[in-house]
Amino acid sequence: VQLQASGGGSVQAGGSLRLSCAVSGAIFSNLAMGWFRQAPGKEREWVAVIDWSGSNAYYADSVRGRFTISKDNAKSTLYLRMNSLKPEDTAVYSCAAGFPPVGWTILEHEYHYWGQGTLVTVSS
Repeated sequence: VQLQASGGGSVQAGGSLRLSCAVSGAIFSNLAMGWFRQAPGKEREWVAVIDWSGSNAYYADSVRGRFTISKDNAKSTLYLRMNSLKPEDTAVYSCAAGFPPVGWTILEHEYHYWGQGTLVTVSS
């Protein structure tokens, strides 16, 4: 199973970006997925996760109302739409996929597959 993240870049505060994570080698519709990020000098944290059906999404408090996670089963691709970006959103964003017992999870160790990460830089 391979995950290929893309869409990162540099943007000014208040701007928007859309991250993509293309999945191959697995039945995409069976996968729970998530976006995590790691800022310089900090531990990796979860940002947004979505259950295998794509019907239920969960967001960290820091991004709720600004970010939207979604799955496109036809394209085997996970997205993260990021609006109203802030300098504190600067980080390497990674996508993850797996089969957690309850259909979704914010726990890193319950994800089986990880993408390589894409850098998002937000300037003030």
